[in-house]
Amino acid sequence: MSAVATRRGGFSDPEAAIRLEGVTKRYPGRRTPAVEELYLDVPAGQIVVMVGPSACGKTTTLRLINRLISPDEGRILVMGEDVTASDPDALRRRMGYVIQQIGLFPHMTVGDNVAAVPRMLGWERQRIDARVDELLQMVGMDPEENRRRYPKELSGGQRQRVGVARAMAADPPVLLMDEPFGSIDPVTRGRLQEELLALQAQLKKTILFVSHDIDEAVKMGDRIAVMNHGGAVAQYDTPARVLTDPANEFVRTFTGSKSALKGLSLIRAGEAILSPWAVVSSVEDRGRIRAEIVASRHDAALVLDEHSRPARWVTVADLERRSGPLLSVGTAVEECVGRDTPLDEALDRLVATRTGATVMIEADGAFAGVLDVEAVMTAVRTMRSAGAPPAGPNGLDRPWS
Repeated sequence: MSAVATRRGGFSDPEAAIRLEGVTKRYPGRRTPAVEELYLDVPAGQIVVMVGPSACGKTTTLRLINRLISPDEGRILVMGEDVTASDPDALRRRMGYVIQQIGLFPHMTVGDNVAAVPRMLGWERQRIDARVDELLQMVGMDPEENRRRYPKELSGGQRQRVGVARAMAADPPVLLMDEPFGSIDPVTRGRLQEELLALQAQLKKTILFVSHDIDEAVKMGDRIAVMNHGGAVAQYDTPARVLTDPANEFVRTFTGSKSALKGLSLIRAGEAILSPWAVVSSVEDRGRIRAEIVASRHDAALVLDEHSRPARWVTVADLERRSGPLLSVGTAVEECVGRDTPLDEALDRLVATRTGATVMIEADGAFAGVLDVEAVMTAVRTMRSAGAPPAGPNGLDRPWS
């Protein structure tokens, strides 16, 4: 798939599900346009996150795409169709829209909220009922327990789940999401983010997602469009490139001084180059264990039990101080990480350990490797050098031609 950087931001993708070509929107009484000459392509089946400061045109862009407002200039194409010439009501029925305030109809049950668009499209009752149950199950809400409840009876997280289910009811190829998790507590927000990513892995929708939070953008996006005021795209690239190779000072300031740490969330523990620690079984000779510790660059060895599961950390001092079975010597292994654990979480755990290392395990609990600060630093260096320097002004593949 070819990709060409445009004059004002996004790349030119002939298979894009959403394309904005020179889109401008002016509001009366404002000196500057809300969005000016915006170019952006959203690849089919990907999540693109628009992130930036307040009043930079993010929400305006979503409203333009689903024709809640009309552009003053430019074209907007969705699945190849110029929506600026389409019937707005018909367009919205083919496009899911999720907003921060959720916008459920308070006088309608959960089931009726989810069924709203399929009813407008004239679906048969049996098909609607099956779709409602399928979607409620998909977003983690038991249909029998929830379809007859009203929005006021739900928690904020549950209402947001219903909002996502309603947006997907008619199986639209495109979802627009305007800070969908912004008003929810951090714990619930993180859980809903994970659920949306799991759904996306299964459904492969095209999602244009608006956020003001760079951490959320890094977690959710296949690509990130960092927006400056006036709807200008300061950089449009992968999360790793935005964090490690900012296109300009605005992007560098917006991503913050801890961008390298944010980038660790993009790497899984199983992708890291693991450090060579001494690893021994609980029945090995103490003399041999002592020799392995001395020969290693670390001051402890990891002891595995009879099932090859990590059990204890032992030092030379531990071996000399205590006799008896190895599984009663040294320090118990603290909380482990899995292969899919993001490296930022692994780093948070390992800095709290006595050894300065954390153990990675397989799904069955068996030993898989040791992660330490050196392994994390190697991952950061690898991430920084992974991409070639950007040729275009916005960190994209090629300059506009």
